[in-house]
Amino acid sequence: MSKYTTGEMAKLCGVSVLTVQYYDTRGILIPSELSEGGRRIYSEDDLRKMKIICFLRGLDMSIDNIGELLKEENPQNVISILLEQQEQSIRSEITERQEKLAALTELKKFVNGTENFSIESIGDVAYQMNNKKKLRKIRGIMLGAGIIIELIEVSAIAIWIAKGIWMPFVLGLCIMIPLGIWASIYYMDRVAYICPECHEIFQPSKKENFFAYHTPTTRRLTCSCCGHKGYCIEVAAPEEKESQA
Repeated sequence: MSKYTTGEMAKLCGVSVLTVQYYDTRGILIPSELSEGGRRIYSEDDLRKMKIICFLRGLDMSIDNIGELLKEENPQNVISILLEQQEQSIRSEITERQEKLAALTELKKFVNGTENFSIESIGDVAYQMNNKKKLRKIRGIMLGAGIIIELIEVSAIAIWIAKGIWMPFVLGLCIMIPLGIWASIYYMDRVAYICPECHEIFQPSKKENFFAYHTPTTRRLTCSCCGHKGYCIEVAAPEEKESQA
């Protein structure tokens, strides 16, 4: 079984020798043995305990509280929960940093691939990226409504063909039409568009929105701010603009 001096313990745990000695004087990390010359000798268990103490100190827990915790009958239960919380916190931080890195990479591609760009156009891309989650949620609800409509339609037609009963199809229409109208209004109330000319966010009328040519991410509209007509970038509407179309 490995044994460690005070200096080795300090190096392995990323602290100073004085810190290791201080924990001994406070009674929270007493060495397993002393050498003939009076030097502190630490075991593998002491090393593990030291790492736990360093972790708890990293959570701003006081020396007194750490001492009380380590005296508990089952301190590992509390420490396990603290470790899980710290793990979740680090994972959240990693996710946040990955999202920032993705945003940085996309902006970099945009800048390198555009001959004439402005601060406003970069702002449009940044807004669109920060807006993605909200827009994805809106589109998810629309997709769910579309799947329901499709299932009702297919089921009703199948019954009509297989059994010659047309009433389910009529009833299905009574559900599909209002659901389709609701889904369309829901969507148009909650999306807006960035004009590539003036970079303002606007909502077109429902009529123009419904009949406009579009791609998965853009729609050919007339900007209500500057009058430019062309393909505009679709984003989730800011809260103050929702239902104002």
